[in-house]
Amino acid sequence: MTSPTESAVRDRLGAVEDPDLGDDVVSLGLVNAVDVDDDERRIRVSLALGAPFSPNETQLAANVREALADFDYDVDLSASLPAERSADEEVLPNVTNIVAVASGKGGVGKSTVAVNLAAGLSQLGARVGLFDADVYGPNVPRMVDADEAPKATEDETIVPPEQYGMKLMSMAFLVGDDDPVIWRGPMVHQLITQLVEDVDWGELDYLVLDLPPGTGDTQLTILQTLPLTGAVIATTPQEVALDDANKGLRMFGKHDTNVLGIVENMSGFVCPDCGSEHDVFGKGGGKQFAADNDLPFLGGVPLDPAVREGGDGGAPIVLEEGSDTADAFRVVTENVANNVGVVQRRKASRNAARDPPTQ
Repeated sequence: MTSPTESAVRDRLGAVEDPDLGDDVVSLGLVNAVDVDDDERRIRVSLALGAPFSPNETQLAANVREALADFDYDVDLSASLPAERSADEEVLPNVTNIVAVASGKGGVGKSTVAVNLAAGLSQLGARVGLFDADVYGPNVPRMVDADEAPKATEDETIVPPEQYGMKLMSMAFLVGDDDPVIWRGPMVHQLITQLVEDVDWGELDYLVLDLPPGTGDTQLTILQTLPLTGAVIATTPQEVALDDANKGLRMFGKHDTNVLGIVENMSGFVCPDCGSEHDVFGKGGGKQFAADNDLPFLGGVPLDPAVREGGDGGAPIVLEEGSDTADAFRVVTENVANNVGVVQRRKASRNAARDPPTQ
């Protein structure tokens, strides 16, 4: 077979459909560059992919390889998003995606969702950071059994400890176990800004933020300071929780933040003795809330004592094998990653339409 031209490669890629955006990767402007090296018999393709280890983007990359297979050249794929701002102008330039986990009220398992989401992304193979931004009630270190304090470099940069493959930062590392945190809004703003700017997060695919419940100063500071890829809203099925989840949704809407979807936590309890299911907090409310607001439903997680045991014992249940609840969290994790990819590829497609890549 004659050596492929760049045009021939692009023709083949024109048959590769994006699984979410409803068109092929070439028409969508997701092919940043194509290089054909006849000496090395190698085709290099740069794609605008932004959700590392998400199932849909992994499959998309596999489909690209398959489309080019009969050229009998090695195929090198790289994923990159066109930079909108220079690195020195951007907060956390080495973090590809910042995902906030929020709830309108306390007691719905928001921190449990954040911890298991971060651990689940790490389990997929991603580079993950977990930022416990609940300055008033930080409990993430307990939930991942992290008792190692952050270290400081000579230039006073904070080096976060690691657990389960995740880099961690929490207010709990900086205050005593029994010390109450009584701070006003400006102090919260200064603390959050300092923890973001002074922590050496390194290169991350995902930074998961566990926000405090409600719609107060911490949430406002983060929305004004960080370039969020999107937010996950955790709720239980009951009406009271859904009313407050709606407030959180409106907060993100006012700040033009993408909502990646809704997680329904404590969705049914299966009795370990009789096997029957009990809707302790109702059932289906989160899914209906997502449908009513035209948002993705990321999945339901059952009310399971093992989740509480894992949280208290510092072992996120998503890391377990052979557990229906762990499988439920893995579904949530994959759906979040897929929706992060939708946000990033849609943005890249809009940018390409405005400023087409050089061919």
